[in-house]
Amino acid sequence: MDITPATAAPPPLGAAPAPAGQKATTRPGDRIFLALSRGSGILLLVIMAAIAVFLTVRATNALSHNEGNFFTTFEWSANSTPPVFGIAVLAFGTVVSSLIAMLIAVPVAIGIALFISHYAPRKLSTPLSYVIDLLAAVPSIVYGLWGALFLVPHLGGLYSWLNDYFGWTGIFEYHDGAARSLFTIGILLAIMILPIVTSVSREVFLQAPKMHEEAALALGATRWEVIRMSVLPFGRSGVISASMLGLGRALGETMAVATVLSPSFEIGKSLLDPGGGTFAQNIASSFKESGEIGKDALIASGLVLFVLTLLVNGAARLIIARRKEYTA
Repeated sequence: MDITPATAAPPPLGAAPAPAGQKATTRPGDRIFLALSRGSGILLLVIMAAIAVFLTVRATNALSHNEGNFFTTFEWSANSTPPVFGIAVLAFGTVVSSLIAMLIAVPVAIGIALFISHYAPRKLSTPLSYVIDLLAAVPSIVYGLWGALFLVPHLGGLYSWLNDYFGWTGIFEYHDGAARSLFTIGILLAIMILPIVTSVSREVFLQAPKMHEEAALALGATRWEVIRMSVLPFGRSGVISASMLGLGRALGETMAVATVLSPSFEIGKSLLDPGGGTFAQNIASSFKESGEIGKDALIASGLVLFVLTLLVNGAARLIIARRKEYTA
């Protein structure tokens, strides 16, 4: 006699769904998680909107009293009567120093990430990864002090070399003096964003499909050909994301730039000329001494930086979305 307990057979794969009038049962944990996730997304949008509204209201108050053109004036006298201020020098310094940092840091970071993920032995790659991750935790003020006390005094030789070989372009013309320029800031920012770009790129390269790499090796490809045909295309979206993270830090870096750069509201024809300024550096150095209109003027410049950061991240998302191979 068969005493095997009867069990309900599982529904077939093509079984019809539940009736339209009958709601699918949801576990309490799923409902709580859904509510928390949805609430977190809404809260983020509310915070972003609140920041934008606050910056816009305060900026409007400052712009209504401004006697100069906010976008083209090469002066920052927000505490004078009447106030005259503009962001031409600040926008130039912020964008140029960040671009210099990206041009230096991104290729170096990709090379380090490839070395750790595909070339270095495990005994070397593991401690090297730890060191790079620790560099990302160094406070900005420490980088600033190192830049002011070590980097600036030792860049004279590099500046002289650039002047000797590329001074004819005008961009690298050097007239002696302290190396407190936008080019120095770009080098310092490159060192600061290097750990971020390297860490993210390394993790992306490690996720490259091993079957693709092994297939390329089996067909006789060299190590570099494997990286060029399999690893780099797979990790392109991750590298772009890592670069945007680094660019976001470079655009908003404050203490390191304020420690090294000598503020000056003039745009020199050479990147090696002393002076210049960035949005964050100007806010940090001028906020304490500013009056009511002066603080609102600084908030107006912060609004421009806020919009610039959103545009950069939006452009990165568009670049990724345009390539189907990015969206796996």
